[in-house]
Amino acid sequence: MSKTAETQLPDFAGPDPSRWKALVFIAVAQLMVVLDATIVNIALPSAQQDLGISDGNRQWVITAYALAFGGLLLFGGRIADLWGRKRTFVVGLLGFAAASALGGAANGEAMLLGSRALQGAFGALLAPAALSLLAVMFTDAKERAKAFGIYGAIAGGGGAVGLILGGFLTEYLDWRWTFYVNIPFAVIAAAGAYFVIREPAGGRNRSPLDVPGVVLSTLGLVALVYGFTRAESDGWSDPTTIGLFVASAVLLAAFVAVEARVKSPLLPLRVLTERNRGGVYLSLGLAIIAMFGLFLFLTYYLQVVKGYSPVKTGFAFLPMIAGMITGSTQIGARLMTRVPPRLLMGPGFLVAAAGMLLLTQLEIDSSYAGLILPAQLLLGLGMGTAFMPAMSLSTYGIEARDAGVASAMVNTSQQVGGAIGTALLNTIAASATTSYIASHAAGATGPEAQQLLQLQGMVHGYSSAIWWAVGILAASAVIAFVLINSGRPGPTTVASSGETAEDEVRIPVVAH
Repeated sequence: MSKTAETQLPDFAGPDPSRWKALVFIAVAQLMVVLDATIVNIALPSAQQDLGISDGNRQWVITAYALAFGGLLLFGGRIADLWGRKRTFVVGLLGFAAASALGGAANGEAMLLGSRALQGAFGALLAPAALSLLAVMFTDAKERAKAFGIYGAIAGGGGAVGLILGGFLTEYLDWRWTFYVNIPFAVIAAAGAYFVIREPAGGRNRSPLDVPGVVLSTLGLVALVYGFTRAESDGWSDPTTIGLFVASAVLLAAFVAVEARVKSPLLPLRVLTERNRGGVYLSLGLAIIAMFGLFLFLTYYLQVVKGYSPVKTGFAFLPMIAGMITGSTQIGARLMTRVPPRLLMGPGFLVAAAGMLLLTQLEIDSSYAGLILPAQLLLGLGMGTAFMPAMSLSTYGIEARDAGVASAMVNTSQQVGGAIGTALLNTIAASATTSYIASHAAGATGPEAQQLLQLQGMVHGYSSAIWWAVGILAASAVIAFVLINSGRPGPTTVASSGETAEDEVRIPVVAH
């Protein structure tokens, strides 16, 4: 029987024998992308001073990356389905390395901002390619659980690793090393992927590129992410902020309308309308809102209120990382083949909410060992347990040709969630701080009392915002319990579009 290149089975029978080696290089790449979202934060003050960046423009070092990454993710996922995931993965890694070298060598503001935008663009290529490679390479339920456990731990804990690494590099070397450190990560991962990964060939989607969909989704997501960034700096009532949200709503509505009509959509609506995948995208996006807000508050609390150095601050996040790794690899991965995913995700988000609830008790003199450490352990355990099945379910029952764009949707929900979390919770905290200081100002006489009031107001603002984070995590748990109704996972062979029974590609689905 003749087969086209698109539907030809791979030249190995059964599971890819190199899949576990491939997982190492995919994990290295994912770690690089996730930690890069936070590693530059700690280095920013040094880079700003060195390059003469104004206070008004310094946010663009973070925003340029977020806009390019968040805006181009769906396009990157579609490119992975079109070009092939391995090729897209390698190109994304090499491009990310080149952009990082450019950032490290930056001699001015424009060069640094341009390199950050390039990092975001290449990150949008490799992140969905990495996740979709796991989806098509690991088809056995138990192996898939282990692979996604490792991937979920990295996706959840990479941001905290970035804080540790960023603090170490900034304090002991130079801010430029927060860029240069990406180069060995990227080169090792690209070389390993080139020689080790053997992608099943049956999942290509060679349909023509949906150009209107690319333009509308990119502009809509950029407007949304930038709107939340503007809200944090200029306020929610700022005319530009409101205009960006309105533009985003119009563009994304037009995108959905186009996708429902075109023959070969960028984001087939079938990817979103399946209730389990939809539940994952929504619950995970909400959980990331709470998570990113907490990273910001704890970083400032430990450095400004407690007086920790950047390195000490980074290491103070270790319990959260340990909790995430344990929750993902020892709880989530071991139980996923035994219980329905909602019974891991829902309780996981609730345990994380319990950890967040402890942090609402923050005071200026709060004990790290007595309050912050146990709160981080609970938060890490809960998020790690929930992340693993969420990452696996994101490609639930998906056709091979849609694996890239389905993976991109997970990254998009995390990226948009991170932007919302930073802006929304920071705005709530700032408002609560201002109100607290205004209501207590009369009793603060003398410079020491005023300084103490400022710190008390700051901590009050953090605890007020963390209450919102508790509610958001509880909402994530409710969504997971209500929307996600799949049973225990099991490998099922499904044919991708246009294939005969003899041309099947194994994609995991979850049994009901």
